[in-house]
Amino acid sequence: MNAVGELLALPLAELKARLLAENAVVPNGLLEALANDSRRGARTLAERIRARRQANQAEGQRLRHLLRYEQELWQAGCTLVAGVDEVGVGPLAGPVIAGAVILPQAYKLRDLNDSKKLDEAQRARLTERIKAEAIAWAVGGAEIEEIDRLNIYHAGLLAMQRAVTALSQQPDFVLVDARTIPGIAIPQRGIVKGDCLSASIAAASIIAKTTRDALMCEFERQYPSYGFAAHKGYSTPEHCRALRECGVTPIHRRSFRPVREALGLEPVQTELFEEKITNDDCDFAANER
Repeated sequence: MNAVGELLALPLAELKARLLAENAVVPNGLLEALANDSRRGARTLAERIRARRQANQAEGQRLRHLLRYEQELWQAGCTLVAGVDEVGVGPLAGPVIAGAVILPQAYKLRDLNDSKKLDEAQRARLTERIKAEAIAWAVGGAEIEEIDRLNIYHAGLLAMQRAVTALSQQPDFVLVDARTIPGIAIPQRGIVKGDCLSASIAAASIIAKTTRDALMCEFERQYPSYGFAAHKGYSTPEHCRALRECGVTPIHRRSFRPVREALGLEPVQTELFEEKITNDDCDFAANER
């Protein structure tokens, strides 16, 4: 009996377990045999294998497209290309955190994407892989006092600058999510929606997001009445209610309108900022960064 015949002789449950396992190899001729099998379960298995193949092909194409900016730079002789992104622009509390990541050339990691498009479990899994497999990675931050003094836009740039300078290897080029980082003598390019278009920036967004989320969970233990582990400092109804009922903590941003209102202070004149940043634009669902 050949390999296809031996597999077809197995109980369907065992056959499914083998063929649907991650990285399973489907011998030549088996898919056609399953599709023509008299057993309904076998035909269903063939459909699932075909669907998985199509999904794998689509994911491979997406990941190749995600590397197009890096590929151009690698071909131009830039060996070390860093992606940089920040998270925590909208929250009422906590620091703004930036990540910087240098990926190996031609690196492909399944499900790598903008951190906002991933759930918590996916981000945790991808963070572990990125940290283990990247050439270098680092995080930088700007604290609450710096956010209030500089404004959130410039504090975010400061966090990005710190992340780049913290890398164990200096990159030849930096790709940034829609920004230009001041104070670094490295060629750079800002890409609008870069966390969706560049693998390096996407990886940086994931590192930054998981780092900041972990910090907010630490703050939950210090300030258990505010729900920081759940909303990560964003302006949810629960958070705003806690502000009114429990007051302002040391980690709240005093330049943000809801916090100032809780303190009985006038709003900051944001129109005086160089960049048009709406500090009270904290819609949790739409603006989680």
